[in-house]
Amino acid sequence: MTTLQTVLKFLAGAAIAAVVLFAVWYFSAIVVYILVAAVLAVVGRPLVERLVRLHVRGRHMPRALAALLTLVAIWVVAATLCALFVPLVFDKVHQLATLDFPAVMERIAEPVARAQSFLNGLFSLPESAFSLSDAIVEWIGGKASVDSLNALVSSIVGLTLSTVVAVFSVSFITFFFLKDEGLFYAMITAAFPERLHAGITRALDEVTVLLSRYFAGILAESLLLTVAVMLTMTAFGMRLADASFIGLIMGVMNVVPYAGPLIGGVVSVFVGIVGPIEGMSVGYTVGVIVGSLLVLKGLDDFVLQPTLYSERVKAHPLEIFLVILIAGSMAGIVGMLLAIPSYTVLRVFAKEFLSQFRLVRRLTDKI
Repeated sequence: MTTLQTVLKFLAGAAIAAVVLFAVWYFSAIVVYILVAAVLAVVGRPLVERLVRLHVRGRHMPRALAALLTLVAIWVVAATLCALFVPLVFDKVHQLATLDFPAVMERIAEPVARAQSFLNGLFSLPESAFSLSDAIVEWIGGKASVDSLNALVSSIVGLTLSTVVAVFSVSFITFFFLKDEGLFYAMITAAFPERLHAGITRALDEVTVLLSRYFAGILAESLLLTVAVMLTMTAFGMRLADASFIGLIMGVMNVVPYAGPLIGGVVSVFVGIVGPIEGMSVGYTVGVIVGSLLVLKGLDDFVLQPTLYSERVKAHPLEIFLVILIAGSMAGIVGMLLAIPSYTVLRVFAKEFLSQFRLVRRLTDKI
Protein backbone atom coordinates (compact mmCIF):
# COMPACT_ATOMS: atom_id res chain seq x y z
CA MET A 1 0.00 0.00 0.00
CA THR A 2 1.08 3.56 -0.66
CA THR A 3 1.65 5.36 2.64
CA LEU A 4 2.47 8.94 3.52
CA GLN A 5 6.06 7.89 4.20
CA THR A 6 6.29 6.35 0.72
CA VAL A 7 4.91 9.48 -0.91
CA LEU A 8 7.31 11.70 1.03
CA LYS A 9 10.19 9.41 0.06
CA PHE A 10 9.14 9.65 -3.58
CA LEU A 11 8.88 13.45 -3.42
CA ALA A 12 12.28 13.70 -1.76
CA GLY A 13 13.77 11.44 -4.40
CA ALA A 14 12.14 13.50 -7.17
CA ALA A 15 13.49 16.73 -5.65
CA ILE A 16 17.00 15.30 -5.43
CA ALA A 17 16.74 14.03 -9.00
CA ALA A 18 15.62 17.48 -10.18
CA VAL A 19 18.58 19.14 -8.45
CA VAL A 20 20.99 16.58 -9.92
CA LEU A 21 19.54 17.00 -13.42
CA PHE A 22 19.81 20.80 -13.15
CA ALA A 23 23.44 20.49 -12.06
CA VAL A 24 24.13 18.10 -14.94
CA TRP A 25 22.55 20.55 -17.40
CA TYR A 26 24.36 23.58 -15.95
CA PHE A 27 27.75 21.86 -16.05
CA SER A 28 26.93 19.84 -19.15
CA ALA A 29 30.34 20.32 -20.81
CA ILE A 30 32.21 19.03 -17.76
CA VAL A 31 29.72 16.18 -17.34
CA VAL A 32 30.26 15.16 -20.98
CA TYR A 33 34.04 15.14 -20.46
CA ILE A 34 33.66 12.92 -17.40
CA LEU A 35 31.25 10.54 -19.11
CA VAL A 36 33.41 10.22 -22.23
CA ALA A 37 36.42 9.58 -20.01
CA ALA A 38 34.46 6.95 -18.08
CA VAL A 39 33.51 5.17 -21.33
CA LEU A 40 37.12 5.26 -22.54
CA ALA A 41 38.24 3.93 -19.18
CA VAL A 42 35.80 1.02 -19.47
CA VAL A 43 37.11 0.28 -22.97
CA GLY A 44 40.76 0.54 -21.96
CA ARG A 45 40.63 -1.18 -18.58
CA PRO A 46 41.19 -4.73 -19.98
CA LEU A 47 44.40 -3.53 -21.66
CA VAL A 48 45.54 -1.87 -18.42
CA GLU A 49 44.97 -5.10 -16.46
CA ARG A 50 46.87 -7.10 -19.07
CA LEU A 51 49.82 -4.70 -19.00
CA VAL A 52 49.91 -4.67 -15.21
CA ARG A 53 50.22 -8.46 -15.18
CA LEU A 54 53.27 -8.36 -17.45
CA HIS A 55 56.64 -9.11 -15.87
CA VAL A 56 59.64 -7.00 -16.82
CA ARG A 57 62.78 -8.43 -15.20
CA GLY A 58 60.71 -9.91 -12.41
CA ARG A 59 58.76 -6.72 -11.79
CA HIS A 60 55.19 -5.80 -12.58
CA MET A 61 54.56 -2.77 -14.77
CA PRO A 62 53.39 0.20 -12.64
CA ARG A 63 49.70 0.88 -13.08
CA ALA A 64 50.39 4.51 -13.93
CA LEU A 65 52.61 3.46 -16.84
CA ALA A 66 50.03 0.89 -17.99
CA ALA A 67 47.34 3.59 -17.89
CA LEU A 68 49.52 5.97 -19.89
CA LEU A 69 50.31 3.36 -22.56
CA THR A 70 46.61 2.46 -22.82
CA LEU A 71 45.65 6.11 -23.21
CA VAL A 72 48.26 6.52 -25.96
CA ALA A 73 46.88 3.44 -27.74
CA ILE A 74 43.33 4.86 -27.60
CA TRP A 75 44.37 8.18 -29.12
CA VAL A 76 46.53 6.49 -31.76
CA VAL A 77 43.42 4.65 -32.94
CA ALA A 78 41.40 7.89 -32.87
CA ALA A 79 44.13 9.81 -34.73
CA THR A 80 44.33 7.09 -37.37
CA LEU A 81 40.60 7.33 -38.03
CA CYS A 82 40.82 11.13 -38.24
CA ALA A 83 43.75 10.90 -40.65
CA LEU A 84 41.62 8.71 -42.90
CA PHE A 85 38.47 10.82 -42.92
CA VAL A 86 39.31 14.46 -42.12
CA PRO A 87 40.90 15.05 -45.57
CA LEU A 88 37.61 13.92 -47.15
CA VAL A 89 35.71 16.60 -45.25
CA PHE A 90 38.15 19.38 -46.20
CA ASP A 91 38.08 18.20 -49.81
CA LYS A 92 34.31 18.68 -49.85
CA VAL A 93 34.62 22.12 -48.26
CA HIS A 94 37.09 23.13 -50.98
CA GLN A 95 34.82 21.68 -53.66
CA LEU A 96 31.90 23.69 -52.27
CA ALA A 97 33.99 26.87 -52.20
CA THR A 98 34.89 26.48 -55.89
CA LEU A 99 31.48 25.26 -57.00
CA ASP A 100 30.43 26.21 -60.53
CA PHE A 101 26.72 27.02 -60.09
CA PRO A 102 25.88 27.39 -63.79
CA ALA A 103 27.38 23.96 -64.51
CA VAL A 104 25.47 22.40 -61.61
CA MET A 105 22.18 23.95 -62.75
CA GLU A 106 22.81 22.77 -66.30
CA ARG A 107 23.29 19.20 -65.07
CA ILE A 108 20.06 19.21 -63.10
CA ALA A 109 17.99 21.19 -65.63
CA GLU A 110 16.15 18.15 -67.02
CA PRO A 111 15.13 16.51 -63.70
CA VAL A 112 14.16 19.93 -62.31
CA ALA A 113 11.95 20.57 -65.34
CA ARG A 114 10.21 17.21 -64.86
CA ALA A 115 9.73 17.94 -61.16
CA GLN A 116 8.39 21.40 -62.00
CA SER A 117 5.87 19.92 -64.43
CA PHE A 118 4.79 17.34 -61.85
CA LEU A 119 4.27 19.98 -59.14
CA ASN A 120 2.32 22.25 -61.50
CA GLY A 121 0.03 19.40 -62.43
CA LEU A 122 -0.35 18.13 -58.87
CA PHE A 123 -1.28 21.51 -57.36
CA SER A 124 -2.78 23.08 -60.51
CA LEU A 125 -0.25 25.90 -60.44
CA PRO A 126 0.33 28.28 -63.35
CA GLU A 127 3.87 28.15 -64.72
CA SER A 128 4.65 31.65 -63.45
CA ALA A 129 3.49 30.97 -59.88
CA PHE A 130 6.48 28.95 -58.73
CA SER A 131 9.91 28.21 -60.17
CA LEU A 132 11.63 25.18 -58.72
CA SER A 133 14.93 26.01 -60.42
CA ASP A 134 14.95 29.53 -58.94
CA ALA A 135 14.22 28.07 -55.50
CA ILE A 136 17.11 25.61 -55.84
CA VAL A 137 19.51 28.33 -57.02
CA GLU A 138 18.50 30.55 -54.11
CA TRP A 139 18.90 27.70 -51.59
CA ILE A 140 22.29 26.54 -52.91
CA GLY A 141 23.51 30.11 -53.24
CA GLY A 142 22.57 30.80 -49.63
CA LYS A 143 24.32 27.67 -48.40
CA ALA A 144 27.46 28.24 -50.46
CA SER A 145 27.77 32.02 -50.43
CA VAL A 146 30.96 33.78 -49.36
CA ASP A 147 29.40 34.75 -46.03
CA SER A 148 28.27 31.19 -45.40
CA LEU A 149 31.71 29.83 -46.24
CA ASN A 150 33.34 32.40 -43.95
CA ALA A 151 30.96 31.38 -41.19
CA LEU A 152 31.80 27.73 -41.89
CA VAL A 153 35.53 28.43 -41.65
CA SER A 154 35.00 30.35 -38.41
CA SER A 155 32.95 27.46 -37.05
CA ILE A 156 35.70 25.02 -37.99
CA VAL A 157 38.30 27.18 -36.21
CA GLY A 158 36.11 27.42 -33.13
CA LEU A 159 35.40 23.72 -33.23
CA THR A 160 39.12 22.98 -33.51
CA LEU A 161 39.88 25.06 -30.41
CA SER A 162 37.04 23.43 -28.50
CA THR A 163 38.26 20.02 -29.63
CA VAL A 164 41.77 20.72 -28.33
CA VAL A 165 40.35 21.64 -24.91
CA ALA A 166 38.06 18.61 -24.94
CA VAL A 167 40.85 16.20 -25.94
CA PHE A 168 43.15 17.48 -23.21
CA SER A 169 40.39 17.38 -20.57
CA VAL A 170 39.15 13.91 -21.53
CA SER A 171 42.71 12.56 -21.72
CA PHE A 172 43.58 13.93 -18.28
CA ILE A 173 40.42 12.51 -16.67
CA THR A 174 40.72 9.18 -18.49
CA PHE A 175 44.30 8.70 -17.29
CA PHE A 176 43.27 8.92 -13.64
CA PHE A 177 40.19 6.74 -14.19
CA LEU A 178 42.52 4.08 -15.65
CA LYS A 179 45.22 4.58 -13.02
CA ASP A 180 43.00 4.68 -9.93
CA GLU A 181 40.50 1.84 -10.16
CA GLY A 182 37.15 2.79 -8.62
CA LEU A 183 37.78 6.54 -8.82
CA PHE A 184 34.66 7.17 -10.91
CA TYR A 185 32.49 5.30 -8.43
CA ALA A 186 34.07 7.21 -5.56
CA MET A 187 33.27 10.54 -7.26
CA ILE A 188 29.61 9.60 -7.66
CA THR A 189 29.07 8.08 -4.20
CA ALA A 190 30.81 10.98 -2.45
CA ALA A 191 27.79 13.18 -3.20
CA PHE A 192 25.36 10.88 -1.34
CA PRO A 193 24.92 9.58 2.22
CA GLU A 194 26.90 6.45 3.11
CA ARG A 195 23.74 4.39 3.56
CA LEU A 196 23.05 4.77 -0.17
CA HIS A 197 26.55 3.80 -1.36
CA ALA A 198 25.81 0.09 -1.77
CA GLY A 199 22.74 0.75 -3.92
CA ILE A 200 24.51 3.38 -5.99
CA THR A 201 27.41 1.00 -6.60
CA ARG A 202 25.05 -1.76 -7.77
CA ALA A 203 23.27 0.71 -10.05
CA LEU A 204 26.56 1.95 -11.52
CA ASP A 205 27.65 -1.63 -12.18
CA GLU A 206 24.43 -2.27 -14.11
CA VAL A 207 24.67 1.05 -15.97
CA THR A 208 28.26 0.28 -16.98
CA VAL A 209 27.26 -3.09 -18.42
CA LEU A 210 24.21 -1.78 -20.31
CA LEU A 211 25.90 1.32 -21.73
CA SER A 212 29.01 -0.62 -22.71
CA ARG A 213 26.84 -3.01 -24.71
CA TYR A 214 24.90 -0.11 -26.21
CA PHE A 215 27.96 1.90 -27.31
CA ALA A 216 29.70 -1.20 -28.63
CA GLY A 217 26.63 -2.03 -30.72
CA ILE A 218 26.31 1.51 -32.07
CA LEU A 219 29.99 1.67 -32.96
CA ALA A 220 29.90 -1.69 -34.75
CA GLU A 221 26.70 -0.76 -36.60
CA SER A 222 28.09 2.61 -37.72
CA LEU A 223 31.35 1.10 -38.96
CA LEU A 224 29.51 -1.61 -40.89
CA LEU A 225 27.16 0.98 -42.40
CA THR A 226 30.11 3.17 -43.43
CA VAL A 227 31.78 0.27 -45.22
CA ALA A 228 28.53 -0.96 -46.80
CA VAL A 229 27.59 2.46 -48.18
CA MET A 230 31.12 3.10 -49.45
CA LEU A 231 31.32 -0.25 -51.24
CA THR A 232 27.82 0.15 -52.70
CA MET A 233 28.53 3.62 -54.07
CA THR A 234 31.88 2.45 -55.46
CA ALA A 235 30.20 -0.54 -57.13
CA PHE A 236 27.92 1.88 -59.01
CA GLY A 237 30.95 3.75 -60.35
CA MET A 238 31.20 6.67 -57.93
CA ARG A 239 34.64 8.13 -57.23
CA LEU A 240 36.27 6.60 -54.18
CA ALA A 241 36.59 9.98 -52.47
CA ASP A 242 32.87 10.75 -52.90
CA ALA A 243 31.85 7.21 -51.95
CA SER A 244 34.03 7.35 -48.82
CA PHE A 245 32.62 10.75 -47.85
CA ILE A 246 29.02 9.55 -48.20
CA GLY A 247 29.86 6.41 -46.20
CA LEU A 248 31.48 8.54 -43.49
CA ILE A 249 28.50 10.92 -43.29
CA MET A 250 26.01 8.05 -43.03
CA GLY A 251 28.13 6.23 -40.45
CA VAL A 252 28.61 9.28 -38.24
CA MET A 253 24.99 10.42 -38.48
CA ASN A 254 23.83 6.88 -37.74
CA VAL A 255 24.54 7.47 -34.04
CA VAL A 256 21.56 9.87 -33.97
CA PRO A 257 18.45 7.65 -34.07
CA TYR A 258 16.01 8.20 -36.97
CA ALA A 259 16.88 11.88 -37.72
CA GLY A 260 20.59 11.27 -38.26
CA PRO A 261 20.29 9.03 -41.34
CA LEU A 262 17.78 11.47 -42.88
CA ILE A 263 20.23 14.36 -42.51
CA GLY A 264 23.02 12.17 -43.86
CA GLY A 265 20.84 11.23 -46.82
CA VAL A 266 20.20 14.87 -47.71
CA VAL A 267 23.93 15.63 -47.58
CA SER A 268 24.63 12.52 -49.69
CA VAL A 269 22.15 13.61 -52.37
CA PHE A 270 23.74 17.06 -52.46
CA VAL A 271 27.15 15.42 -52.99
CA GLY A 272 25.67 13.43 -55.87
CA ILE A 273 24.26 16.57 -57.48
CA VAL A 274 27.54 18.47 -57.22
CA GLY A 275 29.65 15.54 -58.42
CA PRO A 276 27.59 12.95 -60.32
CA ILE A 277 28.90 9.52 -61.24
CA GLU A 278 31.16 9.80 -64.28
CA GLY A 279 29.27 9.16 -67.50
CA MET A 280 25.90 9.24 -65.74
CA SER A 281 23.27 11.95 -65.39
CA VAL A 282 22.47 13.72 -62.14
CA GLY A 283 19.09 12.01 -62.03
CA TYR A 284 20.70 8.58 -62.29
CA THR A 285 23.24 9.46 -59.59
CA VAL A 286 20.58 10.74 -57.21
CA GLY A 287 18.47 7.65 -57.90
CA VAL A 288 21.42 5.39 -57.10
CA ILE A 289 22.14 7.24 -53.85
CA VAL A 290 18.53 7.39 -52.68
CA GLY A 291 17.79 3.80 -53.66
CA SER A 292 20.93 2.42 -52.03
CA LEU A 293 20.42 4.35 -48.80
CA LEU A 294 16.77 3.32 -48.61
CA VAL A 295 17.74 -0.33 -48.99
CA LEU A 296 20.61 -0.14 -46.51
CA LYS A 297 18.85 2.03 -43.94
CA GLY A 298 15.13 1.39 -44.32
CA LEU A 299 15.04 -1.91 -42.49
CA ASP A 300 17.74 -0.80 -40.08
CA ASP A 301 15.99 2.42 -38.99
CA PHE A 302 12.52 1.06 -38.43
CA VAL A 303 13.14 -2.57 -37.45
CA LEU A 304 16.72 -3.39 -36.56
CA GLN A 305 17.65 -0.25 -34.62
CA PRO A 306 14.71 -0.33 -32.16
CA THR A 307 15.31 -4.04 -31.66
CA LEU A 308 19.05 -3.54 -31.21
CA TYR A 309 18.57 -0.70 -28.75
CA SER A 310 15.88 -2.52 -26.81
CA GLU A 311 17.92 -5.71 -26.50
CA ARG A 312 21.08 -3.93 -25.39
CA VAL A 313 19.42 -1.63 -22.85
CA LYS A 314 16.62 -4.10 -22.02
CA ALA A 315 13.65 -1.91 -22.91
CA HIS A 316 10.64 -2.36 -25.20
CA PRO A 317 11.12 -1.03 -28.78
CA LEU A 318 8.01 1.19 -28.50
CA GLU A 319 9.32 2.52 -25.20
CA ILE A 320 12.62 3.43 -26.85
CA PHE A 321 10.87 5.02 -29.83
CA LEU A 322 8.72 7.26 -27.56
CA VAL A 323 11.71 8.24 -25.43
CA ILE A 324 13.62 9.32 -28.56
CA LEU A 325 10.66 11.35 -29.84
CA ILE A 326 10.20 13.10 -26.48
CA ALA A 327 13.91 13.86 -26.15
CA GLY A 328 14.02 15.12 -29.74
CA SER A 329 11.09 17.49 -29.17
CA MET A 330 12.74 18.84 -26.01
CA ALA A 331 16.37 19.15 -27.09
CA GLY A 332 16.54 18.48 -30.83
CA ILE A 333 19.35 16.39 -32.28
CA VAL A 334 21.36 16.48 -29.04
CA GLY A 335 18.35 15.17 -27.15
CA MET A 336 17.90 12.29 -29.57
CA LEU A 337 21.59 11.48 -29.30
CA LEU A 338 21.51 11.33 -25.49
CA ALA A 339 18.00 9.93 -25.09
CA ILE A 340 18.79 6.23 -24.75
CA PRO A 341 21.87 6.52 -22.49
CA SER A 342 20.07 9.01 -20.21
CA TYR A 343 16.92 6.89 -20.06
CA THR A 344 18.99 3.80 -19.28
CA VAL A 345 20.65 5.54 -16.31
CA LEU A 346 17.29 6.77 -15.01
CA ARG A 347 15.72 3.31 -15.28
CA VAL A 348 18.56 1.59 -13.45
CA PHE A 349 18.57 4.07 -10.56
CA ALA A 350 14.76 4.04 -10.40
CA LYS A 351 14.80 0.26 -10.07
CA GLU A 352 17.37 0.45 -7.29
CA PHE A 353 15.69 3.15 -5.20
CA LEU A 354 12.02 3.41 -6.33
CA SER A 355 11.06 -0.20 -7.00
CA GLN A 356 8.08 0.04 -4.61
CA PHE A 357 6.13 1.88 -7.31
CA ARG A 358 4.22 -0.25 -9.83
CA LEU A 359 5.10 1.97 -12.82
CA VAL A 360 8.79 1.71 -12.00
CA ARG A 361 8.53 -2.08 -11.69
CA ARG A 362 6.79 -2.30 -15.08
CA LEU A 363 9.44 -0.16 -16.80
CA THR A 364 12.39 -1.96 -15.21
CA ASP A 365 11.22 -5.59 -15.08
CA LYS A 366 13.71 -6.64 -17.82
CA ILE A 367 16.77 -5.17 -16.11
